[in-house]
Amino acid sequence: MKSFYRWSLHLLTLGVTATGVLYFWMKYLLESEDPFSIINHPWQNLMLHGHILFSPLLLFVFGVFFNSHVMRKLRNGQPQGRRSGLASLLVFPLMAISGYALQVVTQETVLQAALIVHLVSGGLFALVYLVHLIVGLRNWRPASNLKHSSRRGNKAIAA
Repeated sequence: MKSFYRWSLHLLTLGVTATGVLYFWMKYLLESEDPFSIINHPWQNLMLHGHILFSPLLLFVFGVFFNSHVMRKLRNGQPQGRRSGLASLLVFPLMAISGYALQVVTQETVLQAALIVHLVSGGLFALVYLVHLIVGLRNWRPASNLKHSSRRGNKAIAA
């Protein structure tokens, strides 16, 4: 996996998560001083626009990552990070579909359901993605360390 795609996925996930959390905070948890305003914070629209602009890029990079990272790990049968990786893989489509539904649905109850699904799946994806990164970092060892430690192990066995 090229580091460009890996860093793109990390940065886009961070961007989508940050703009989503900030937009949620501004829209639903803040109150405007102006009772006639529908915007609670001057940056509220900027956060929504950023969230909507980052999301298709995240979908694209996630698809590239799925093809190169996920399929390779599934074929190799590597157990490290499997649960967190599969959890993020299962939650991602719910987050993406409900996010698009928020843009096109007009019926109020369906819109509310899509919002709840999007908030829950988006929060779960961010949490599981973070766990997956932590698990991956704990299991990661540079190739030079692996070669070096295996040589030591062979010398110890030979001695």
